[in-house]
Amino acid sequence: MSIELNAVRRRSTPHGFAFEPIFEGLCFGAATMLLIALGGVLVALTIGGWPAFSKFGLDFITGVTWDPNPEHEVYGAAGPIVGTLLTSALALLMALPVAGGVAFFLVELCPTFLRRPIGTAVELLAGIPSIVYGMWGLFVFAPFFASHVETPLMSAAPAGSIWETVFSGIPNGSGILAASIILAIMILPFMAATLRELLSTVPAQVRESAYGLGATTGEVVMKVTLPYVQRGAIGAVMLGLGRALGETMAVTFIIGNSHGFPKGMFDSGSTIASTIANEFNEASGLQSSSLIALGLLLFVITFIVLALARLLLRNQVKA
Repeated sequence: MSIELNAVRRRSTPHGFAFEPIFEGLCFGAATMLLIALGGVLVALTIGGWPAFSKFGLDFITGVTWDPNPEHEVYGAAGPIVGTLLTSALALLMALPVAGGVAFFLVELCPTFLRRPIGTAVELLAGIPSIVYGMWGLFVFAPFFASHVETPLMSAAPAGSIWETVFSGIPNGSGILAASIILAIMILPFMAATLRELLSTVPAQVRESAYGLGATTGEVVMKVTLPYVQRGAIGAVMLGLGRALGETMAVTFIIGNSHGFPKGMFDSGSTIASTIANEFNEASGLQSSSLIALGLLLFVITFIVLALARLLLRNQVKA
């Protein structure tokens, strides 16, 4: 026994031990560089947008008027902010049930020979560039939406009713609802692919145990599978919402690009990203500072959404 212990004590240093401090330093450096880059972006946006904040103050956030006329420049970001939040929320409400249904079908109900082709198709849809969705929305979806949805609903809405207000706007296929539908189509495959991967991580024994106890497919999904991956599912939803908040080209093509508050679902509007894309190329002076300030507001909104997601996850862990 003593001979074996002495042999263990005299064991040579493990291979790669000398590289361990270098590896730890590289990992620490990568994390530090990420924080530095994030802080640099925040500082640059703050400095670039400060002239707009200093001139307009709180009115920059609450104001609706956006007038780049050099004689009386006035910039208010309330319209793009509301448009960003409204289109993203509507897109998430429309995409989440469908994405969840696609993911559950692929994992629980889809025949084996169709599971891989359909899953691959969903992943390919998630990789389509946003400019393609925007062009399809403008040239294909918008005319169809105007003639088959907007015009009939606006004609059928009773005069003076709340539906007349909800369906108000110009029936040209562009507007808040049309942009939300395009956003929903964009984030749907991304969320469906992520949820499918999460559901695939549920051990087969967990499902089989539930089925063995007499549970139906719906009960297995709602009471076993979904609770098992709920933390990751919330993360997938927030990633989809983050993409919707920052989407630029597809929304710019079809939202109508009006800076005021939308009065109805068919009315034109704008988002922070679409406003920046439309005007930054020709902006200068105070207008340029206002657009950079819009970028800072979008940064803050995205940060708040992610912080709320982290808070929600933390509350679930404590529960």
